[in-house]
Amino acid sequence: MIATLEDHALLTQALQQQLGATRYETHISTVLVAQGSAWKIKKPLDLGFLDFSTLEKRRFCCEEEVRLNARLAADIYRRVIAIGGTAQAPLLDASSAPIEYAVEMREFPAEALLADHPELLDAKAMSDIAQQIAQFQRDISRAPVDGEYGTVSAVLAPMQQNFDQLAQLVTDAEDLTRLTQLNQWTVQRHTELSALLATRLKQGFVGEGHGDMHLGNIAVEQGRFIIFDGIEFNPNLRWIDNINEIAFLMMDLDRNGRADLSGLFLNAWLHHSGDYAGLALVRFYQVYRAMVRTKIAAFRLAQDLSAAEHAAVTQAYREYLALAERYSLTQQPRLLVTVGPSGSGKSVAARQIIAQQFAQMPAVQISSDIERKRLAGLDPLADSKSAPGAGIYTADMSARTYARLLELSAMVVQAGFTAIADATFLQQAHRQPFLALAERLQVPVRLLVFTVAAEELAQRVAQRLQRGDDPAEANETVLAAQLRNAEPLTDAEAIYALPITSSELLSGDFMQALL
Repeated sequence: MIATLEDHALLTQALQQQLGATRYETHISTVLVAQGSAWKIKKPLDLGFLDFSTLEKRRFCCEEEVRLNARLAADIYRRVIAIGGTAQAPLLDASSAPIEYAVEMREFPAEALLADHPELLDAKAMSDIAQQIAQFQRDISRAPVDGEYGTVSAVLAPMQQNFDQLAQLVTDAEDLTRLTQLNQWTVQRHTELSALLATRLKQGFVGEGHGDMHLGNIAVEQGRFIIFDGIEFNPNLRWIDNINEIAFLMMDLDRNGRADLSGLFLNAWLHHSGDYAGLALVRFYQVYRAMVRTKIAAFRLAQDLSAAEHAAVTQAYREYLALAERYSLTQQPRLLVTVGPSGSGKSVAARQIIAQQFAQMPAVQISSDIERKRLAGLDPLADSKSAPGAGIYTADMSARTYARLLELSAMVVQAGFTAIADATFLQQAHRQPFLALAERLQVPVRLLVFTVAAEELAQRVAQRLQRGDDPAEANETVLAAQLRNAEPLTDAEAIYALPITSSELLSGDFMQALL
């Protein structure tokens, strides 16, 4: 029976030689890849947040790993197999008394991992992954209100454990001071957010999620994104708030220098989930996720590493710690309101602002086209089959849509994000409540005024409808009515106006004006 790390090393080395396998190490497992298959063997460890110390515990966790990952990667995870023989002469899939267990998986190309191949990362990838996650989160089991998962105390427990364990691993005095400050920030924010955390549990936003959703656990194969290697070893780390899951992938993108994709991913997920109330928890959970990776790096530094490995892990440790500190800083939110007819580039501009400025100005696009359909119970790209002025485009539905945009804008700004209210806003009656909101919340406001020739607008609207890849349904009849009924900005509104043409949008001067 495998009882020590030395036994584990002997076993995996012998299997590697038998199979002619490529070997991969993590802080808790060894993975051997050969002949189109992969075998994941857990290390006999007890790290507090996981316990693989006995053969029976490792077997149970192997079975849980196959069960849980079947939800997102059913064709990757095959079965749990026993390993017999001895550590020096092991037998895979043995019928004799097992000395160890392994999870058998189908191999997929190593070059498919997003963590190793940043060139695979783009806006479309973020949109596809966000849609898949939103659907997954709709389908998973929800935590009972009177259960042990997702409670206010359960949320803090793994966060505090991170700091407690790091205090035992870190010896540098300056780092210990930084960790103490982050610990204090976490406890304070937990207290401030406790009512929201309790509400999230009651409203069903805590479920049996993946738990470890970062770039190293996402692969792309023939255009399909496969999310694998969910947490099996600690239920408290996978029974989590949906936004906790989102925060991890955002943090990983940020750490890889892709704040642009972090922002686009968050916005795509919000468009599919509608969970704007969770935004208030994003920074809280991003600090947590950065500290998880800081702790893992610290664990790795305590293991036997080559000089090159030690240098790489030390760098990662430093980067994650600095990232957690950055997330704990307060940023000035703003309110941006688009003004322009259909086809004038409002939604494109919103996405460009998010992609270019998310690190300095984290922004959330609130789209009238998407929220109007959500109010009607429709998916963003669903065809409502509504005639102009009818169906979901009645005056009453438009009033409800603008009211919802106002409500969500307040929610976004109060969560510390810049809100981009994305609608035509061609009537003063629609603009005034948003200017009043900015005054009430004491945040800077800008009216982004789009001006495009009528002929070009008509061409864009027709092309958009033909493509069928946009939530907007406005046709040339709707556009003509918008142009006919548009009300110019008043002198009081013009103070906040920032005129935009397509050529100016990408300029540094334009972006600076937003800040």
